[in-house]
Amino acid sequence: MKEYYELLGVAETATDAEIEAAYNALKEKYREERWLDGERGNEAAKMLNKLDAAFEAIKISRGEQKTNTDGQNAFEKVAALLKDNNLNEAQRLLDEFNERTAEWHYLQAVVFYKKNWSNDSKKQLEIAMQMDPSNPKYRESYNKLNAKNDYANTNQENGQRTENPRQNPYSSAPNDDYDSQQMGGNVCSNCASFCFTYLCVDCLFSMCCGCQ
Repeated sequence: MKEYYELLGVAETATDAEIEAAYNALKEKYREERWLDGERGNEAAKMLNKLDAAFEAIKISRGEQKTNTDGQNAFEKVAALLKDNNLNEAQRLLDEFNERTAEWHYLQAVVFYKKNWSNDSKKQLEIAMQMDPSNPKYRESYNKLNAKNDYANTNQENGQRTENPRQNPYSSAPNDDYDSQQMGGNVCSNCASFCFTYLCVDCLFSMCCGCQ
């Protein structure tokens, strides 16, 4: 959201009245300039569209930052619930939002991720990135989720070519856990798989708890 405030020339701590005044002043300025000849007129027309988008995004974001009795805004409340793994209540609060901002889709992605719905989580992150492409939190989470999925797919492909688990000294039975089956039960591979998965979960988890 920072770039939207910068476009309007106001601080993120500005009041709603100050934001609206800055928006109206800039709109008036570029409305006059759009009739100029050449590139300056074209740029003014583009700026009018950008101003509208920025002002609308800020209004939506501020509208959703409702304060509850705990002194938390709505997003912070959802993040706290996710930290406690209270997915049902987190989803209930998300469903109550009227406007679904980029942060809403990010938090929805975390809910899906914690439910092991990787594809749904990925789609929500893609929407968040489309709505706020400059946010590094969304991009990093998306990249790590893709890396985790690629890693799991590679393990699955390799698992189809591994030796019979009964012949592997580290695997006790064909119905061992996922890592044992897919990686042949190798201790180092299991450790790497666990660490990588934990890293991705920790990344999403910590980012969620630090959402604004």
